[in-house]
Amino acid sequence: MTDPLQNIPLPEIFADALPRDRATQDAEAQGELEHSILTHGLRQPIEVWQLSQPQDGHRYGLISGHRRLAACRRLDHATIPAFLRSPRDIPDALAAMVTENEIRAQISPWEKGKLILDCLRTGLFDSEDAAIATLFGPLSRQKKARLRSITLVVEVFDGALATPERLSISRIERLASALRAGWEDLLSDTLRTSGSDTLAGQWSALEPVIHEALNPQNEDTAPGTPTAPRRSIKFARGLQIRREVTRSGWILRFSGPEARVPGLMDDVMETIERLFGTEG
Repeated sequence: MTDPLQNIPLPEIFADALPRDRATQDAEAQGELEHSILTHGLRQPIEVWQLSQPQDGHRYGLISGHRRLAACRRLDHATIPAFLRSPRDIPDALAAMVTENEIRAQISPWEKGKLILDCLRTGLFDSEDAAIATLFGPLSRQKKARLRSITLVVEVFDGALATPERLSISRIERLASALRAGWEDLLSDTLRTSGSDTLAGQWSALEPVIHEALNPQNEDTAPGTPTAPRRSIKFARGLQIRREVTRSGWILRFSGPEARVPGLMDDVMETIERLFGTEG
């Protein structure tokens, strides 16, 4: 149901009444939107619904038009044109927001998983399947399965990855497969000790671990199985040694404060020399 277009005072609109599906904002695009509104006015009204109980002076909750509302606030508009909707409930309003944003601007895989997880954490849905069915109902079974993989990765790595909204769906699915294979601890350790604050650097550190997780030499090498090889050793003073498979063999990666102690590598090389001898 749609009520006639109304001009609603900006202070009466609660912009974050719903979990949002866009985690990041493009400053350049936002500036262009503000310039357009300043020059030509707002061409597309926002959508709101009337709250059952006012919250801190807000009488309406925002369904769609988060960027448009922010732009009008920055331009010091007193009111904004809005369609007053009547969703059946909050999940219905969320579904309307997702649909509108999918049409206007593609949401990244990570942002979709983050929305699902946020809805579950706030108790809006009883299960992951219920959230996916309501928010992304028209999707095929295969695409819904992908959303479950995305949500798993977001749950494990939320807050740990730099610019995760730039992750492709193929990389997210590879991460999800490695997590399901039981490699969460090693992946988390690898990310924590990567020393990188960029997605490219973090992925470069994760890639060898993911490759080994998805290409086991035999079925008994998964972490936790009786015959699983030792892939990581942690010592009392913070030193950690992790082995990583490469196309040509293996490498040992030393990290932690003790890894910077002078002479450590000399001691390691001497030990290896005793084990294998030197070329005569």
